Amino acid sequence: MKNISILGCGWLGLPLAKAVLAKGIRVNGSTTSPDKISILEKVGIHPFLIALEADRISGPIEDFLKGSTILIIDIPPKLRGINKENFVSKIEILIPFIEKSTIENILFISSTSVYGDDNDQVTEETVLNPDSESGKQLAIVEGVLQGNSRFKTTILRFGGLIGEDRNPIRFLAGRENLENPDAPINLIHQTDCIGIILKIIEKNSWGETYNAAAPAHPSREAYYTKKALKLNLVPPKFNHDTLSVGKTILEDKLVKKLNYTFTITNL
Repeated sequence: MKNISILGCGWLGLPLAKAVLAKGIRVNGSTTSPDKISILEKVGIHPFLIALEADRISGPIEDFLKGSTILIIDIPPKLRGINKENFVSKIEILIPFIEKSTIENILFISSTSVYGDDNDQVTEETVLNPDSESGKQLAIVEGVLQGNSRFKTTILRFGGLIGEDRNPIRFLAGRENLENPDAPINLIHQTDCIGIILKIIEKNSWGETYNAAAPAHPSREAYYTKKALKLNLVPPKFNHDTLSVGKTILEDKLVKKLNYTFTITNL
């Protein structure tokens, strides 16, 4: 039986761990919250209290990695507000522990923010041009991981994450003067995030880079207006005085190479 370690059992990592367990694979799962240890235990995850910092790792990182051949890194950069971090340093301090462990393959959860916001279609061959601090640090980490010959790393660049309990309209509702009304949306449902990760594991697709966004790309104004009305929220109002700017993330490689069919297309 395989062993997989999931670093970050949060909004995506916890349901992912449950799906991996359902495949008969043992899971080591990490959390930074002592209160979540019992939650992980109850669903069958072997829990570890681990926190990555720029200059050290708190918790039994060696035991967390021990016996696993696959490591899934699902800890997004915290670069908003006053408590900003050096995400690159956090991953760099983790690498020596990975090199000394049984890990052979890494799946790094990244973001399409590593691309610029040009009005263009984006594939995995598109040159990275991040315009946010988060995107810049993610791009550096991608290079650091894929440049290490001690393990193979697959990069999975998700578009905006949504789910039954998560959609941007909940904080956009009622707002005014929003920019880029004609820009396409690039969203992906939690269900498909998990489905794609399971496909990568199933097909041993390591050393690859994949973009992952649902194939539907309506405009921001059309999508968020429709979503607001469906949820009985006040639709946001958009500014049409300036030209809209936004990329379209193409998922063609993922669909063809992994033979993946999106489950949630009506976002």
